[in-house]
Amino acid sequence: MSDSVSAEQLRLFIERIERLEEEKKGIADDIKDVYAEAKSTGFDVKTMRHIVRLRKMEKHHRDEADALLETYRNALGLH
Repeated sequence: MSDSVSAEQLRLFIERIERLEEEKKGIADDIKDVYAEAKSTGFDVKTMRHIVRLRKMEKHHRDEADALLETYRNALGLH
C-alpha cells in the first residue's frame, strides 16, 4: 500500500470518528436534557440513573449484584 493511500484511509477514518464523536456529544446533551426535564417534574435523577444501569444488566448479573449488596448491608447492620 502506498503512503498516499494509507494517509487517505487514515484521514477518512479520523473524520468518521470525529463525526461520530460529535453525534455522541449531541446524544449526551439530549440525555442530559431528559434528566433535567424529569427532575423538574419531581423525579429523583440519581435513582433514575441507577435504574437505567440496572436495566442494561442481564438478570443473573443484576441478581448477583442484589445478593452481594444485601450481604454487605447485613454485615454492616443496614437492614
